[in-house]
Amino acid sequence: MEPIRKQFHSDATFPFDIVYKDTKQSIDELPHHLHEWCELIYVYSGTGNFFIDQTLYDMHAGDLFIIPEDTIHRAFPDAANPVTSTAIFFNPVFVRPSLIGDPFSYLHAFEQSKKRKSYKFACPPSFQTQLEQHLEQICEEMLTKRSSYRQAIVLHLQYILFGLIRETEPEHQPELTGSHYGPLWMQETLRDIDMRLFEDIGLAVLAKQAAVSAAHFSRVFKQLTGMNVTHYITTKRIIHAKELLRVSDSSVSSIAMCCGFESLPHFYRVFKKITGATPTEYKKQQE
Repeated sequence: MEPIRKQFHSDATFPFDIVYKDTKQSIDELPHHLHEWCELIYVYSGTGNFFIDQTLYDMHAGDLFIIPEDTIHRAFPDAANPVTSTAIFFNPVFVRPSLIGDPFSYLHAFEQSKKRKSYKFACPPSFQTQLEQHLEQICEEMLTKRSSYRQAIVLHLQYILFGLIRETEPEHQPELTGSHYGPLWMQETLRDIDMRLFEDIGLAVLAKQAAVSAAHFSRVFKQLTGMNVTHYITTKRIIHAKELLRVSDSSVSSIAMCCGFESLPHFYRVFKKITGATPTEYKKQQE
C-alpha cells in the first residue's frame, strides 16, 4: 500500500487547518501518509506510538510533534488509553516573513527537526500553558470567524512558532528529544536505510543484517511503521527526488538515476502515484 497524500480543503488564500482536541482510536487514524504542509501535533492526554520519518516514538501528555513537509508519519494510539490531541496544518509560505532578506524564519524548529531527524519535543509546563491557550484561541477564531479572524490566527501561530524556537535553543534543550520504542535492530535498520537509500537494498539484505528471519523482519517493520519495506524505501526516494527537482537543474532522467530508479518510465509512474503529478509537471510548478 502506497502512502496517502493527505488532502486539505481550506481556502487557497488561507492555507491553514486545525483539528482541535480530537480523540482517535487506531481505526480512525490515517494510514502512513505525507503532505506538503507543516504539521504540529500537541498531546493533551493518552498514550500511543508515533512513527515519523525514520524514528519510532512513544506519545504522552505534553508532547509536541514537529512534522516538516514531505515527511512520512503515522500515529498508533493505544486502544485502552487513546490520545487526545490538537493538530494544526499550514503551508510553509503561510508564516514566511514579509521582509525580503530577513534571515529570521518561523520555520526554524521544523528546519532543525528535519536536520537532526528528531521530531518530538517534550514541552515544559510553562510552555504547555501558553501553547494550549494559543490553540484554544485559534480554534475559537476558526469557529466564530470574527472580523480579521485570519490575521488573528496568523498571530497566534507565529507566537507558537516563536516560542518553540526559544524553547529549543541550545541553552534550553540541545536536541528535540523523545523516548524511542521498538527493538534496537529496527531502529538501526531505519537509520541504515536512510544512509544507503539509493543502493540496491531490500528485505533479504536488511533481514540478514538485523540477524532475524525475513518473515519476522517484514512483520515487525509493517507493525511499527505501517508500511512494507519496499514501499517505505520507494517513498523516501521520491521525497528526495522532489527536493532535487525543486533545487537542482539536473534533468529528470539524471535525478531518477541518482535516486535509485533504473527505469525512467517506472520513476514517472511511481512519482505520479505518490505526488499526484509527473516529475516534469512538478518541476514546472516550482518555477
